[in-house]
Amino acid sequence: MSKVIFHVDLDAFYASVEQLDNPELRGKPVIVGGQSRERGVVSACSYEAREFGVHSAMPSARAAALCPKGIFLPVRMQRYQAVSKVVMELLSEQTPVFHQVSVDEAFLDMSGTQRLVGEPLEFAQSLKSRVQERIGLNISIGIAENYYLAKLCSDYKKPNGLFRLDSDQVEEFLDQLPLEKLWGIGKKSKELLNTLNIHSVSDLRRVAQEYLESRFGKAGGSFLYRACRGIDPGIWTRKPKSRSMSSERTFPEDINNPEILERFLLELSEEVFFRLLDNELVSNTVFIKVRYHDFSTHTAQTTLNHPVHSSKELFEYAKKLLEKYTHTGLSVRLLGCGCSNLYSLREEAGDLFEESENKRGKVEQAIGKLRKKYHSIPIERAGFLNTDYDKKNTD
Repeated sequence: MSKVIFHVDLDAFYASVEQLDNPELRGKPVIVGGQSRERGVVSACSYEAREFGVHSAMPSARAAALCPKGIFLPVRMQRYQAVSKVVMELLSEQTPVFHQVSVDEAFLDMSGTQRLVGEPLEFAQSLKSRVQERIGLNISIGIAENYYLAKLCSDYKKPNGLFRLDSDQVEEFLDQLPLEKLWGIGKKSKELLNTLNIHSVSDLRRVAQEYLESRFGKAGGSFLYRACRGIDPGIWTRKPKSRSMSSERTFPEDINNPEILERFLLELSEEVFFRLLDNELVSNTVFIKVRYHDFSTHTAQTTLNHPVHSSKELFEYAKKLLEKYTHTGLSVRLLGCGCSNLYSLREEAGDLFEESENKRGKVEQAIGKLRKKYHSIPIERAGFLNTDYDKKNTD
């Protein structure tokens, strides 16, 4: 029996939240990113702005030139995370196998749930309606037999899309997509494929894996060979031996500018840290993931002698890990950041929770012990945390 995988994607998430909070922005080109049009970077934009050619990871100055009437707004990660939490909790209640990929997307394994929730398309439509009614946002859902195809399908009918791909329609579906729509293929990869007289997905499928590996390397050749056949090339792998929480971004265009990569690493760090706070988890281990335009993927991690105590600290350690990957001359296609070997504040507090009868008192004692031990354990809500990164880079 084929698996039934949902990929759920919140449409133009940052911009949609801004339009949700301020109805006067609806229908207008909203551009979320650096406050300085000269030095900022676009983090996200509404579909109205995309009609002018604006996209994420684009310099704000370029976005302003393309869309003179664009409404530039600063990133409000705490607010996006708060909205995301409500959506993700709703989604996670629907399946025992749930994986949040980032602040605005998640996978749901709905295999074998038809008797409980009904046919996939009908259930997906009801899920879209629930998110719209409860939160006021649109989601796009792709349904397929693996994670890779489900991600392609969620993008296929955007915005507010819903598409199911049956196993006997995979090649037909892939063949009508432009090469650059295959997840993981960026501008440079497409240009190289074109020089090899490969201009379509069907062209790519006719090429032997050995030849692709000779031109793109073993990792890149294998990725392309599998991707054009609808075989999941490994866009997501879970490591069951290590509890982790992470977030990643795939860029519409490959990036080789260290400052832009740091900008997105900051956002990823904030996403991860606020999720840790919401789940009352801490971690001593920070890791990053980098995928270059040649499909080679690298990870690096560092273990601290204390729990990460702020999004700024998480960012600083992640940035140090990233440095050796931003001076290679290679363009980055995907960037990820996370924490592993997670444990709860309660685990760290030990037997304090067993000795006290007052729940509130237990928590206060536990945090007091942690503060005494580590000096800087946060007890504020995520909304009180901030970073001076934007100020430093926009003055």
